[in-house]
Amino acid sequence: MCRFWRSPQQLNCCFNSSPAKIALQNLGQTTIIESMSKQQKGEFDTARQHMLRWDLKDRGINNERILAAMAKIPREEFVPDSHRTQSYHDGPLPIGMGQTISQPYIVALMTQELHINKDCTLLEIGTGSGYQTAVLGELAKKVYTIEKLPELSDSARAVLGRLGYSNIEFFVGDGSLGWPEEKLPQQGYFDRIMVTAAVPTIPQPLIQQLADGGLMVIPVGFSGVQELIVCEKRAGKLIERNICDVRFVKLYGKYGFEE
Repeated sequence: MCRFWRSPQQLNCCFNSSPAKIALQNLGQTTIIESMSKQQKGEFDTARQHMLRWDLKDRGINNERILAAMAKIPREEFVPDSHRTQSYHDGPLPIGMGQTISQPYIVALMTQELHINKDCTLLEIGTGSGYQTAVLGELAKKVYTIEKLPELSDSARAVLGRLGYSNIEFFVGDGSLGWPEEKLPQQGYFDRIMVTAAVPTIPQPLIQQLADGGLMVIPVGFSGVQELIVCEKRAGKLIERNICDVRFVKLYGKYGFEE
């Protein structure tokens, strides 16, 4: 997505037949399934290590907490079966309903730009598959995440619950409006905000809900290519810094794009 990125390499995550697999055909069905499950896990583990070394560290992702989180989280759990073998491919993947799971590098880059610590309360706009949410959940004290599509929110909630995350709160609605005022955290604002869909301009409700001194990362632009921007709020105003060109799906809503 960034115009300066090196070309992505294809990951060999396809689970091709092997002599070991063929030899198992005479065993019970349960044994075959268990063996294949172990084989797949091993291949996913290898692909995850490849991602960490070549797609993250080699491109300047050096935050150890982020690297540890992405080494721990099984990305394949958030990808539809039709694309599961491509889970660690260096690119976005479709998750249905016109939405995508962002490529690993973008997930890491946006997270690194937020400088999240263990005491941060964070708002995520666009739950999507839940993978980015999981990364944030590993780093922040509490994550509040909004998804417009109920089916995606339910799916992400199920996966994150199965993986044991208990510091994430979900809401289905218009993310451009921010978190519902009556449900805001006790302090009434968020230390960090991450927006995972493109907006024409930065929504005013998100600016209002960002703490003074807080950081927001957000893709902004009208065309197929947007600017990924990091904003720091100082005395009620945003200080913006462009990171790179990106391509995100649009955020639809009152302060987003019209449907």
